[in-house]
Amino acid sequence: MDKIKILVVDDTIVYRKIISDVLHDMPDVEVVGSANNGKIALSRIKSLKPDLVTLDIEMPEMSGIEVLEHLKHIPDAPIAVMLSTLTHKGSDMTIRALELGAFDFIPKPDGGRMAENIIKIKKAFTPIFESYKRQRAIRLKLKGGRSTNESIHLRKPVSRPVAGRVTAGAGTKRSTLSEIVGIGISTGGPNALSKMIPMLTDKINVPVLIVQHMPPMFTASLAKSLNAKSALTVKEAENGEPIVPNTVFIAPGGKQMKIIAGADGKTRNIKITDDPPENSCKPSADYLFRSIAQHYIGRATGVIMTGMGSDGTKGLHLMKKNGSIIIAQDEATCTVYGMPKEPIESGIADVIAPLEKIAEEITKTVIR
Repeated sequence: MDKIKILVVDDTIVYRKIISDVLHDMPDVEVVGSANNGKIALSRIKSLKPDLVTLDIEMPEMSGIEVLEHLKHIPDAPIAVMLSTLTHKGSDMTIRALELGAFDFIPKPDGGRMAENIIKIKKAFTPIFESYKRQRAIRLKLKGGRSTNESIHLRKPVSRPVAGRVTAGAGTKRSTLSEIVGIGISTGGPNALSKMIPMLTDKINVPVLIVQHMPPMFTASLAKSLNAKSALTVKEAENGEPIVPNTVFIAPGGKQMKIIAGADGKTRNIKITDDPPENSCKPSADYLFRSIAQHYIGRATGVIMTGMGSDGTKGLHLMKKNGSIIIAQDEATCTVYGMPKEPIESGIADVIAPLEKIAEEITKTVIR
């Protein structure tokens, strides 16, 4: 594969140098140019035709958000990796950028020497770049192939009563509907969720719990953005609050979220903890899915969507063992086909669905 051409866009010369220095050390990369504002960036995108753009969000003349708006109308536009400040304003703008289709983002270091910041940027950018390369290869492989917007149902289940612990396998189905939906998602998540969550109506009448891999502040911005688009209430989860229907609870960035039994033994509450990362993730989908498997035996739907890595796989296996229905996003519509890959290939997914069908498939598990 040819070297990946990258354009570096930032209004600060220090960050243009930091990003360029990081990229020059990568053997698969050719830095084809730089720009200090969005207008110049668009001109150079047209002339240099980069594969990827590192794009500062806050710039004079034309912001990174405005650049993304323009890129939507350019054929074969490069993908964008955003550089974001760790502020409330920065997190709101980053969520907007991700909803517009940015591949991922890197938090800008908030201090330190240049050498230290180069190390921080390289550590953050390397896994994103490796994930982009894998997804680029997949896109090339799928190009020209048959695509479908239909879900694939892997099992033809028959009803059977549920009593106690349930093991769901081929040809089996719970007689009960799901009473909760758990979703694990990462790279490409804000864009995918901005399309999928508004498709859920208040007819589902169950709670939805989401783990989206993000640092603090960004999950609050994501919840605020989704709430404005959705018929359901969308909020960043709070410790101790009861789990109620028609509410989407997003795990706070930098914390873990699980379900615990209420004092009455009937209700279920949210528990936010500072427990260690799992799969290098905090919040972790595995952490949430384990608690759903424990408290909603035979009465849960697990959903795994776009994202790098394998977080969620172990938790979904436990959910499946305890009678949950598993829905996985298909390869063609994932920004990164990482998190759904193993659940699909291991055979625990009951349904493989394109992004535009996931809400419909969720609804089928909670409404009869």
